[in-house]
Amino acid sequence: MTITSFNPLIVSADPENTVKLFEDLGFVQRHHKQDIDGRDDTSGIRMKDENGFCVDIVSAPDVKQDMITIRMNVDDFDAAKELLESHGFTASPTGMANSPSSKSVGMYSPTGFSFSLVQHLKH
Repeated sequence: MTITSFNPLIVSADPENTVKLFEDLGFVQRHHKQDIDGRDDTSGIRMKDENGFCVDIVSAPDVKQDMITIRMNVDDFDAAKELLESHGFTASPTGMANSPSSKSVGMYSPTGFSFSLVQHLKH
């Protein structure tokens, strides 16, 4: 298993203000993915600055306050999930989020931090 990217991910009920903040910090929108897991109220925006730093912002209207996790893209989803589980991580009770281009799941450590585990599917 190889990590292909690793950066913060912010889940927000008010993504517009979060995007604006990061634009003011010098980040630009690179990619906007709509209808994550078939939900028209959930979307993700990838932002990048001139130094190559990335941040992802996910719109999730049901969250009560912003949540921050670590997005970890990998080339072998099952191996990465198994490795995290061997360290006591558990998968999100909401399950997998699938799209034609990726699969992902939230993974939570026994001590409270989390990963958004993602694999891009190449067709």
